[in-house]
Amino acid sequence: MALQGKKLINNPDGNSLLLHFPHFSLNFDVVTEFIEGLVETYPGLQYLDGFPQIKVVLRADVERGTYDKVAVISGGGSGHEPAHAGFVGPGMLTAAVSGDVFASPPVDSILAAIRAVTGPKGCLLIVKNYTGDRLNFGLAAEQAKSEGYKMEMVIVGDDCALPPPRGIAGRRGLAGTILVHKVAGAAADAGLSLADVAAEAKHASEVVGTMGVALSVCTLPGQVTSDRLGPKQMELGLGIHGEPGVAVVELQPIDVVVEHVLKQILSQETQYLPITRGSNAVLLINGLGATPIMELMIAARKAVPELQLAYGIAVDRVYTGTLMTSLDMAGLSITIMKSDENILKRLDAPTKAPAWPVGSEGNRPPAKFPVPVPPSPSMKDDEILAQPQELSKEGCILEAAIEASATEIINLKDSLNEWDSKVGDGDCGTTMYRGATAILEDMNKRYDILFKAAYASLKQSAPAGDDPATAFIASAEAASAGAESTKQMQAKAGRSSYIAPDLLASIPDPGAMAAAAWYRAAALAVKKKLHDVVTQFIEGLAETYPGVQYLDGFPEIKVVLRSDVAVGTYDKVAVICGGGSGHEPAHGGFVGQGMLTAAVSGDVFTSPPVNSILAAIRAVTGPKGCLLVVTVAGAAADAGLPLEEVAEQARHASKLVGTVGVALSVCTLPGQETSDRLSPEQIELGLGIHGEPGAAVTELQPVDVVVSRVLKQILLPVS
Repeated sequence: MALQGKKLINNPDGNSLLLHFPHFSLNFDVVTEFIEGLVETYPGLQYLDGFPQIKVVLRADVERGTYDKVAVISGGGSGHEPAHAGFVGPGMLTAAVSGDVFASPPVDSILAAIRAVTGPKGCLLIVKNYTGDRLNFGLAAEQAKSEGYKMEMVIVGDDCALPPPRGIAGRRGLAGTILVHKVAGAAADAGLSLADVAAEAKHASEVVGTMGVALSVCTLPGQVTSDRLGPKQMELGLGIHGEPGVAVVELQPIDVVVEHVLKQILSQETQYLPITRGSNAVLLINGLGATPIMELMIAARKAVPELQLAYGIAVDRVYTGTLMTSLDMAGLSITIMKSDENILKRLDAPTKAPAWPVGSEGNRPPAKFPVPVPPSPSMKDDEILAQPQELSKEGCILEAAIEASATEIINLKDSLNEWDSKVGDGDCGTTMYRGATAILEDMNKRYDILFKAAYASLKQSAPAGDDPATAFIASAEAASAGAESTKQMQAKAGRSSYIAPDLLASIPDPGAMAAAAWYRAAALAVKKKLHDVVTQFIEGLAETYPGVQYLDGFPEIKVVLRSDVAVGTYDKVAVICGGGSGHEPAHGGFVGQGMLTAAVSGDVFTSPPVNSILAAIRAVTGPKGCLLVVTVAGAAADAGLPLEEVAEQARHASKLVGTVGVALSVCTLPGQETSDRLSPEQIELGLGIHGEPGAAVTELQPVDVVVSRVLKQILLPVS
């Protein structure tokens, strides 16, 4: 039976509704309440009078009729937050017009926005290519022209999922629209004329392409969640309004998904994008509403080298985050925009729009090389030289594979001896045990070159769509099946050839079983290492933000640090924080000037090991010392305060903060089943951030009631 989706809202139906409680009455509408919350959060935003019927967010510093630059307005149905209102601010949109959920805003609202912010230089409307939006924005533009306003309109249709021709409907407008907003907003902020701003926006709209992938269907307020997708299915090529996509397929690894999406966007058959080998591009990995930033970064980590190596496209900028959603849909979209010097200038131009991703501006290095892990300063030179060199990423993977294989053989010693006692001389297990033990004792030898060659061979021989680790697992399963099949084989040499066939029929060849066990253990270890979500998140983070880097020793040592901090030379207090992964963007996403100097990650919900924390301290700590903390410490350290003052401000801040959490669902750890601890009609209060049960489970409540209860708990006097 389909169930109504849980929402942290007041009115389950989403439309305007008057509800009566014992002590008060409230008028609830999810869109108007979102706008009220937005302007409470950001001082630079305001909304028009006439609200809630007219839902227009505008810059608080723009006065009617006096704005001396081109006004840039966009909008559409709600449900795509932070788009479009989250992109209102200097350097982007001057105003945004919202309709109800997935419904185009009415003409009167669009016209009100035009009148409110348009000055002598005129107004540009940027519209996603949907029939309702084109109609209503077009009618509003014509009415504004008749009132004497200078008007231009640019339609964005960046969908690459559907094959051409698209008839009169054309391609849908998706997340690429956000990049067009940024180009147009920066051009307007630079003082260009209406014609020039419109020309730049139109050019940007013609060189951008997007495709979406969903793991779940979005749930509209007050409606049941569709069961269109099974738990092991995904949908390709969908829009942003919950409509079905081009195809439903079995769930695939993210690397395979990224390869498919890029192939579709860059297809030479459709020629949606005028981009070829040798071109430059901007990449946007966009979350559709319920996708953790960890998973988006893992996609970015694959997309960047895929564009560079498979397509010969230089990636100038990477933006990874949740910019244009479809309510609570789990999934992502990938956008590629062909870049040139002017587009990069517009994208890098400053903006105060609250939802625009910060930290991605500036030239990216063609490839990032990890920072060497510094030794302890107390070590003598001869001790440092005697230390084994840190393994490369491939070396770490091979080391784990060898260790797992050798351990498996050691564990099989008795079984191998037993099998061999029936078909041979009974010492197969002992012999293999000696070899495996010797290997474990000699793990200081390095196998980087061997592993790189083996990995390249696997990649070359892997079936289309399979990554090397998947091919490794498949070949290991085949090896295991082959070893088992030796039960039916007739021995033609060796001691087994002297034994009666009926005695051999139930016994596999011990040597074959040992080889298969070794091989399978290695494959499983390699897959675990290669598919480690935490290391892949960090790789994606480093690909997205030019200002962050990670330590060598990765993936064993998972440390993100500022790329402008040289080992031992930092002239301010270093501020380090970290913990188990699974809380992204914390803590790696807060590394940067004015916040953390470095962040240390453990596995999911697991504290990082001491050697990782120590490596981070050694890497970024200079003469002023190091503070292990978070909160205001970064700003205090960046101001140049001594260690004692930074620590005192952090301690003081920690005494002034309190938090209570509320959950509608239980988190799902990678590779594990989702707990059914909460029913569809329940919420959990007072829970932590590791999936543990909270203080209480209660019936689903309107969000205003929940907020009142949480604030009462936080502000309750301590007895």
